[in-house]
Amino acid sequence: MKNYSITLDKYIYNYSIDIVNKNNKKLYELYFNKNELYILVPLPMDSSSFMKIIYSKNDYFLKLDSIYNTLILKFIVLTLINIIIALIFSFYSLNPLRKSLLMLQEFMRDIIHDLNTPISSIMINLKMIQNPSYEIKVIEQSVNILASLHKNLDNYCNSSILLKEKISIKNIITKQSNFFISIYDYIDWNISINEDIEIESNYEAMERIIYNLLNNACRYNTTNGFIKIILKNKKLIIINDSYGIDNPSKVFDRFYKESDRGLGIGLHIVSKLSKELDVTIKLEVKDKIVTTSLSF
Repeated sequence: MKNYSITLDKYIYNYSIDIVNKNNKKLYELYFNKNELYILVPLPMDSSSFMKIIYSKNDYFLKLDSIYNTLILKFIVLTLINIIIALIFSFYSLNPLRKSLLMLQEFMRDIIHDLNTPISSIMINLKMIQNPSYEIKVIEQSVNILASLHKNLDNYCNSSILLKEKISIKNIITKQSNFFISIYDYIDWNISINEDIEIESNYEAMERIIYNLLNNACRYNTTNGFIKIILKNKKLIIINDSYGIDNPSKVFDRFYKESDRGLGIGLHIVSKLSKELDVTIKLEVKDKIVTTSLSF
């Protein structure tokens, strides 16, 4: 008879021990039977036998589930801690940028407010001049362009409730097209107005939409290009020649521009005002010909 002395932690697993004859199975490998799992370890004093340590299969998987649940819980807790730390650092790092943007916005509002008085004064005095010369007309055109830029910046910085009234799309197109024809007289203009569309909308906002669309059609036109304006079937269509647009889907994004000219807010304001007035706008480019349509 041989004596064996073994120490195992009974509080971790329910186990039993058996001495088996030596076989071809590997030592320290975990083997599964139907209701149990076991490992074989050598006996220092006996080279002909193995010690078989048998564990309860049910207890083993319960222990695995417990470890798995503990790891999941720790992972969730650590993830939440990391998210909280990331949010804190994000707010801390973005706070100076937020302050800078607010200061810039306030600065732009102040500039817009300060520009309003001299622009209005110049326009009023120009209208008082009788029989203006060619130079005065050029100054008046430049002031109108400056006033339009002022309105664009004002629309960008300020959000206001748009009061609606009955307006004529034909009158707005006539007014704006006459303004641009006097500046871009080298462009071939073709205006086809088959009907007058009267809608409930905001006059200034609609005028801003059409102005910005015609402004883009003129500024990015070719030397011998054309602009065609069609108004029919409750739809305004502006077709113009161009040097091409690389990303037509981005032209309405804020600050997006494909050249050094402009601020990149003109078409963004068009998109913004169109949504507020429930006007559907669509832009397509084919063989460098840009087609912009407004559906009322």
